[in-house]
Amino acid sequence: MVASVDIGTVSSKRPEFKSGDAYVTGTGVRVTRLVVYHHEGYTPEQIADGFGHLNLAQVHAALAYYHANRDEIFDRESHARRAAE
Repeated sequence: MVASVDIGTVSSKRPEFKSGDAYVTGTGVRVTRLVVYHHEGYTPEQIADGFGHLNLAQVHAALAYYHANRDEIFDRESHARRAAE
């Protein structure tokens, strides 16, 4: 029997890691990085294959996190862009 995975544990956020951005737990891959590939037209399967160390469930969970938290992610990105100017 395969153990189930709580998708709430697939992505994480820590203020001291990755500038507080959401990332795939156990990796250094930011959720926004996967979203960029998805917006460029890559399928979740292609994204998982391209990274090699991410599985399909992790990619889907990261994309689900993005869709559930778009405002937060866009606010952080636009704030970071303004600070860099």
